[in-house]
Amino acid sequence: MFVQNRWLILAIVTSTLFLIIIDMTVLYTALPRLTQALDATASEKLWIVNAYPLVVAGLLPGAGMLSDRFGHKLMFMSGLPVFALASLCAAWSPTAEQLIASRVFLALGATMMMPATLAIVRQVFTDERERALAIGIWAAVASAAAALGPVVGGVLLEYFWWGSVFLINVPIVLTVMPFAWLLIPRSRGNAERPLDVAGSLLIMAGLVGVIYALKELSKLDASLLTMAGSATAGAIFLGLFVRRQQRSAQPMIDFSLFRNRQFTSGVCVAVVSMIALTGVELVLTQRLQLVLGLTPLMAGLTILPIPIASALASPLAGLLLPRTGGPALMRGGLLLTAAGMLSLILLTDSGFAAQLIALFVIGFGLGATVTAASTSIMLNAPEGKAGMVAAIEDVAWEMGGVLGVTLLGGIMTAVYSASLALPAGLVSGSAAYDSLDEALRIAANLSQPNAAQLAELARGAFEHAYFVVMVCAAAFMAAGFVLVKLLSGRRSRGMLRQQ
Repeated sequence: MFVQNRWLILAIVTSTLFLIIIDMTVLYTALPRLTQALDATASEKLWIVNAYPLVVAGLLPGAGMLSDRFGHKLMFMSGLPVFALASLCAAWSPTAEQLIASRVFLALGATMMMPATLAIVRQVFTDERERALAIGIWAAVASAAAALGPVVGGVLLEYFWWGSVFLINVPIVLTVMPFAWLLIPRSRGNAERPLDVAGSLLIMAGLVGVIYALKELSKLDASLLTMAGSATAGAIFLGLFVRRQQRSAQPMIDFSLFRNRQFTSGVCVAVVSMIALTGVELVLTQRLQLVLGLTPLMAGLTILPIPIASALASPLAGLLLPRTGGPALMRGGLLLTAAGMLSLILLTDSGFAAQLIALFVIGFGLGATVTAASTSIMLNAPEGKAGMVAAIEDVAWEMGGVLGVTLLGGIMTAVYSASLALPAGLVSGSAAYDSLDEALRIAANLSQPNAAQLAELARGAFEHAYFVVMVCAAAFMAAGFVLVKLLSGRRSRGMLRQQ
């Protein structure tokens, strides 16, 4: 029965994966409006965006262990109601602090489901070629969801209030639940898999410390003491986590998996791809709205070529993988994405159609890259560690998203602040240096000549920051190409044929 319904099961798990991933980026187009509605500070904006993927990344290793212990179906089914309830809480959060807390709650539900989605795909698809195609579709949904987030957010904000970006999760989850219960096969699990609460707390504390240090570095008046202290604490916690895992008989993360170069390449490429995608979408959606004056809907539709191209490229890449091998496809996708990003910069003053083509190239390259990376991860690990391996891959996606917002978003803030030079007496205080939307909010309360001058200078500073971020994103993709080249060497060709 389960083999016969394998494609329907794939549709069930990928529909929930779509919701999990889209909640990483759906707020990008909503940020300007959400900031005004909740009167959120620049720091609160960071944590509204980052709380969700950061908590998911911290809890995923433990969730992968639980999935292997209790069975993938049980974890998946348990996460669905939590995700729906957390979505309701987020939709009606009255303050920025409560929205951050709701995003943490939402991350808990996502964490329970996410490793199980890929493990279930691996479980129900037994034919190697079908499994490669199914993983390619899984990867297509993941990359398309991340790219579609701003589009969905823009469409919803055109007709509803900002909370609708969360509320849309609820009917989909309620529809999926009965079909998931009936169709997804039970896996017996491994009762010998231990629970490691201390390990989960260590990795969570370590990630928060490192991310906070990176955010502090982006500030114009950064405190070196705070940055160094946070980075040191984060590094210590992460070091303790690694040491604990290496000494454990049954670790949450088996670091010996990284001795396989194909596996390591896939993980690194997953991180790099998400850094580039989330960073580019973050700055691009803000540029379209705050500099070019587009509505959230128009900004979202402008980015639509990225998810369309990604959705087209991923299944095609899944079919090509047995012939080309994972490393070759990853290298090609990385270079294509970098070329698209550089083209987007060069075509800034060109026609709208040329820029849409550049966005399509970015999406196509990302789709191929993500599919090759996912397959390299899942097909270079033992079957008995499917939950763990799926969790490692999911951590790579989520951490890439966090780092994209933190690193490239931090670069955007730092370059914007450093580039903005305001005449003495134009504004009081330094709030205009924090972000473009803050500067425009201040300009709305100034006299017409001063408001126009502040808006022009702030938009010019943002354009400079946008250029730098796009170059950095392309550099990340190029660095990924070099890394895959070094790791794959001469043994990369025909990876899937050798298995």
